Amino acid sequence: MRNMAVSVVVCLVLCLGANGAAAHCEIPCGIYDDGMRIKLIREHIDTIEKSMAMIRALSDETPVNYNQLVRWIDNKETHASELQHIVAQYFMTQRVKPADAPGPAQDAYVEQVTVLHRLLISAMKSKQTVEKGHIADMRALVDRFEQLYFHHE
Repeated sequence: MRNMAVSVVVCLVLCLGANGAAAHCEIPCGIYDDGMRIKLIREHIDTIEKSMAMIRALSDETPVNYNQLVRWIDNKETHASELQHIVAQYFMTQRVKPADAPGPAQDAYVEQVTVLHRLLISAMKSKQTVEKGHIADMRALVDRFEQLYFHHE
């Protein structure tokens, strides 16, 4: 009877704990679609841009529709965070590999990480303001990273 009770508790813990993993796997699963992640980053940038435009437009209305304004602000921040998640969790921790020795491979690694870090910063800044310049920066950075990552120089 005691073994059955322990088994039930273990099953419950395993079943309830299984819902907590939301990140792309770090098992590693070996299932990667780098091109799709680049497309997702671009889609997040487009959504951030649309959100910024809506925030500016709604802010100019009289009376201000605060409900819609808050929803667009939240949308902008959510998509910036999702972009940051792809950059940090997918590319920086799983896909971009450090080079072991000085040379061209290490130079390429440093440039890729630098571009990704700048993309993280631009996404952070896009949360703080509705300045269009951050959109242009993010687009240029993702274009540069794509060139570096897929060796399209």
